[in-house]
Amino acid sequence: MNIAVAGGTGTLGRHVVTIAQARGHRVVSLSRAEGVDLVSGAGLAEALKGVDAVIDVANIQTLNGKKSVDFFTAVSGNLLRAEKVAGVGHHVALSIVGVDRAPVGYYAGKLAQEDVVRNGGVPWTILRATQFHEFAPQMLERSSLGPLVLVPRMASQPVAAHEVAAALIDAAEAGPQGRAADLGGPERKQMAHLVRAYARKHGQKKRVIEFTAPGRLWRAMRNGSLIPAAGAAVGRQTFGEWLETDP
Repeated sequence: MNIAVAGGTGTLGRHVVTIAQARGHRVVSLSRAEGVDLVSGAGLAEALKGVDAVIDVANIQTLNGKKSVDFFTAVSGNLLRAEKVAGVGHHVALSIVGVDRAPVGYYAGKLAQEDVVRNGGVPWTILRATQFHEFAPQMLERSSLGPLVLVPRMASQPVAAHEVAAALIDAAEAGPQGRAADLGGPERKQMAHLVRAYARKHGQKKRVIEFTAPGRLWRAMRNGSLIPAAGAAVGRQTFGEWLETDP
């Protein structure tokens, strides 16, 4: 199968590219490094020639709802229009567990992306997954204030990025199925616990401070709305196991 990966140089995209190639697929990465601008659509027409399926894991780092909506609707719209012209038969998109229960900020963009995909005219699959194990070190880096780390009070069920990548490729191989089963990790933890464990493993003497705030998103983080419901798919690698293999 010929697979194009939107965001193929990112944290998850690199796993998607590597695993798909290992399975014998021909893979093209859609990113600026390969001459493709997903936001403007430049380079997509040429890159999608002969492609059977597109896996979209393109991402933006923002908490601003408008920026998130603008990015994800632009990227998804450009991909889907180019896919229709190129005759691509399947669009696979990654989303987030519980995104419809907290449609604000970054999550507003992901929910808008789902809507664009459902109405884009290309047969589709949407896989919602929980935060990756890598989310803890990202939070440690971005939320540190000297010796302190400010971490949202958040119930989490983190999953290995490589397992999400494999599930996305499974979906591409299986063909369009609409909403796939949600995917989460094998254990539930508080985000603060994960950040403390990562900092301790890497010798960072940080004091992790949990905080919360009013609003729909914060309530969803506290009450477990961003955790998969019964019947969801469950990954195998625990955060502790990932931590032991993390360089």
